Amino acid sequence: MNQYDEIKQGEKGAWVSIGAYLALSALKLGAGYWFLSGALVADGFNNLTDIVASVAVLVGLRISQKPPDKDHPYGHFRAETIAALVASFIMATVGVQVLISAVRSLFASEYHVPNLMSAWVALFSAVCMAGVYIYNRRLATRINNQALLAASKDNLSDALVSTGAAIGIIGAQFGLPWLDPVAALVVGAIICKTAWEIFYSSTHALTDGFDENELTTLRSTIEKTKGVKSIKDIKARVHGNLVLVDVIVQVDPGLTLIESHRISDEIEHRMGRKHNIMSVHVHVEPHDNTENAVSNALE
Repeated sequence: MNQYDEIKQGEKGAWVSIGAYLALSALKLGAGYWFLSGALVADGFNNLTDIVASVAVLVGLRISQKPPDKDHPYGHFRAETIAALVASFIMATVGVQVLISAVRSLFASEYHVPNLMSAWVALFSAVCMAGVYIYNRRLATRINNQALLAASKDNLSDALVSTGAAIGIIGAQFGLPWLDPVAALVVGAIICKTAWEIFYSSTHALTDGFDENELTTLRSTIEKTKGVKSIKDIKARVHGNLVLVDVIVQVDPGLTLIESHRISDEIEHRMGRKHNIMSVHVHVEPHDNTENAVSNALE
């Protein structure tokens, strides 16, 4: 399965999320207004925006499948990262709105005790979203898709949000009606936190940021390749669901061109086998023994 087939597989997760959000948002909003639960209504509006975010992810995955062209020689894989970034903005907007509404309800002069049935609706929604999270998380990990991974984080936050809403509603049944708006406040905070995490991850990738620990691991793999004397420089960046690596290795200056080329092929093979990285640009330079010779002479 190539990267385009993997992105195609990712569409399944986006459609699962869209279907779940459509059904659950309608259920939560209807039950929330009927049973007078602010937390459940807030959760329902959260799911409505999640539909837009999931559609953005789906569009990003579709664009990512376009092959390289004159203007995009590396392909369109970063479209999925941009989609995740758009989703984070949508989530942040709703999160702020939910927080404002929750604060107003918290300082209201009168509280409405929601019907206990709304708690069962919230718990049912939590179980459904937990299932969607597990499905999307596994699929995203298998195909190494950042956009779908961001969507799965949103699914998990939704499961937690619904659980919190249920806790607030149940607490209101025991003479603590303020727990319902407090639960809505927690809902807004979780939405904003998830939005920030997705925003940070997306912007980090779009600005060619790369995890230092992972880069050290890649460096170690190349250093252990037979024939590599040292690594002069190594860089890596994320391009959609791909990792692009540029490395300058130094080899014995007495090697022939064919032998140096074999070392480059071995590096590419090891990176693909151990780290599933198929795009590696290797530049070979002669190893400078002058420094070692001077060091030996001083000894």
